[in-house]
Amino acid sequence: MTTAGRTVDALAEPVEPVGGGWTSALSLANGAIWVGWYGPLQILLASQAKDFAPGSGMSKETMLAWVTGAGAVVSLVANPVFGALSDRTTARRGRRTPWIVAGAAGGAASLLLLAGAGGPWTMALGWCLVQLTLNAAFAAVTAAVPDRVPRLQRGSVGGWLGAAQILGVVGGTGLAAAAGGVGAGYTACALFTLAGVLPYVMAYEDLRLPVADRPAWSWRGFLAGFWLSPRLHPDLGWAWLTRFLINLSNALVLLYLLYYLRDRLHRGDPEQGVLVLTAVNGLTLLATVVAGGIWSDRVGRRKPFVIWSGVLMAVATAALAVWQTWPGAIVAAAVLGVGFGVFTSVDFALMTDVLPTALDRGKDLGVINVANALPQVAAPALAAPVVTYLGGYRVLYLVAAVIGLGGALLVGRIRGTK
Repeated sequence: MTTAGRTVDALAEPVEPVGGGWTSALSLANGAIWVGWYGPLQILLASQAKDFAPGSGMSKETMLAWVTGAGAVVSLVANPVFGALSDRTTARRGRRTPWIVAGAAGGAASLLLLAGAGGPWTMALGWCLVQLTLNAAFAAVTAAVPDRVPRLQRGSVGGWLGAAQILGVVGGTGLAAAAGGVGAGYTACALFTLAGVLPYVMAYEDLRLPVADRPAWSWRGFLAGFWLSPRLHPDLGWAWLTRFLINLSNALVLLYLLYYLRDRLHRGDPEQGVLVLTAVNGLTLLATVVAGGIWSDRVGRRKPFVIWSGVLMAVATAALAVWQTWPGAIVAAAVLGVGFGVFTSVDFALMTDVLPTALDRGKDLGVINVANALPQVAAPALAAPVVTYLGGYRVLYLVAAVIGLGGALLVGRIRGTK
């Protein structure tokens, strides 16, 4: 393909459908990144916090909140910055591939650093580096979708990416639980993260941006580009707020899940309980994530799917507050999976539908993905005092349900798409 042709492909709205091989390889890369995140988040960081908390002056809950909160701050900045850098990349291997490779390699190295952590400071440093590097890869993987996928195929592709995401969550949790120790768990996650991106970067050529089409560099212009005015782009603003609130609700549910099972439900093996709930949630999510995206593509509508999936998740979260038993937790995990499956695929398609410009796809999706990272900052700050001083897990899950319901209802404010 000529350079001129590649210029059109890189910046124009894609019209040619992508094949199953491309979708599968990109989905595997996406799932590998989530393995690197959720093995630590579900099991390993909580285990390290429990080990490091005695003598530190902090409870295990507070230490975990500080470490995950610090990592989330890094993620908050890293995702849009690396997305913007990939937009401007003119490498021979394309705009996105170099960042996928560098991010996955750096993420694997950072997970190995966590494997050898001897105290809370090394633990915090390692987790911040994991967030920095894996967000570089994730920003590039996400931006590849509006680069290559036509609008009426994005729901189904988003569904497969969502399926890979939950498989990554389950796989990361399983690796962490089955590896036989914290260090072995981190090592297993590191190896899988690095190996999982190789099929995509080796088998599929990325679109190149010619140097002539790269905007002139200035720090002022680069930094100013991260502000997307809600007044100029109201649909993007409402879509961002919807994603933020629903992800905040989900983050509040997940943050202390291990401690909820141990301290509230008195499970003898809470790590195994987390794995069971994650698997149940994953099975029901997989049953709806691809189907919801395909259905949304066929009917040409996004908002009703996002609204009702958010309402369903709010109901399931409230059930955790009023039905505090092991069977109640299993039912809530299953219903949450049904709702989050539809939300994951269709909300992703909705976000790509409201992007302002083709040249800034990576940066704009990075700004949107702040709505994934910011809840990780806000959730510990909100959850720790609620659990410790304001009523415990019952109040925490009721608050989470109200927040998620508010996010679902705000989808109706988006006017420029169905």
